[in-house]
Amino acid sequence: MNSYYVHNGTESSGPFNLTELKAKSILKTTPVWCEGMQDWKTAGEITELQSVFRVTPPSINTIPPIPKKSSEEANTKIIGIEKSFFYMLSGILVLVVGTLIFNFFEEGRSAELQQKNNITERNNLQFQLQEKEIEEQKNRIIEQEKQEFERVLKERKQTLNDRLFEIKQKLAADFSDLDQAKDKLAKATDFQFLRTNSERNEDISLIESEIENLKNEIENLKNEMDQLYLELEKIKA
Repeated sequence: MNSYYVHNGTESSGPFNLTELKAKSILKTTPVWCEGMQDWKTAGEITELQSVFRVTPPSINTIPPIPKKSSEEANTKIIGIEKSFFYMLSGILVLVVGTLIFNFFEEGRSAELQQKNNITERNNLQFQLQEKEIEEQKNRIIEQEKQEFERVLKERKQTLNDRLFEIKQKLAADFSDLDQAKDKLAKATDFQFLRTNSERNEDISLIESEIENLKNEIENLKNEMDQLYLELEKIKA
């Protein structure tokens, strides 16, 4: 009869004979070793120790063991789940995964479409701003041209009025000179004392030439004045 050492998980004790082992109430899972064994074994693995274990009969109310399933019944289940229920769960799982994948790609497509729409809106807004800026530039140019045109008209109107004023002054002077020349002509015609006929005729010719020049100048000034008044009327219109 062999003597056995017992290991309690932290240290070994022994050796013990079968009677002593039985008194220690070892279990089938208790590690034991005896001379001739290469390594520790559980007590339940050693035939000689089977008489050491205490047999406890089951109580009356003990639940009967579950019968082993037949191979045919086992074939109706997959990983412990009824095949029909397993297939239904698999279908639902595939449907859920497919829905998630579809939603993922749909969200990506929507995001891409939204990004394109945002780019288009920005381009449209930029184009509208450019159009507005161009229109404002055109309006500014038109306004500047209008102001420049009004300035030129104002200056031209002032120039015309200044020239009219000069013409009126010149006409007044010419009319005064014409009246004086006519008086001189009348006096030269009537005055004969201490002058020869040739001298008298020469004086009369000079005065008449002066009168003719004054009349031509007055006529030219009047024509110019009429043209200036006509241009002023067009400006006012």
